[in-house]
Amino acid sequence: MKQYEIAAMGKSELLVKVEELENRLADINFYKAIELPQNPMVFRNSKREIARMKTRIRQIELQEGSQA
Repeated sequence: MKQYEIAAMGKSELLVKVEELENRLADINFYKAIELPQNPMVFRNSKREIARMKTRIRQIELQEGSQA
């Protein structure tokens, strides 16, 4: 997911997407014990996307806090 796509999402959308990615990452880690994934870059990319989304959520929270 591109940075501009993340920036266009709302806070609730980001929270849902982060939960989905964390669940997917947990599944991948579980299956990693059974069989190595075809694409090992999935781990890095998933973690980076989660971090980007959490950063954007924090930015939104800070903006909401400064407006109140």
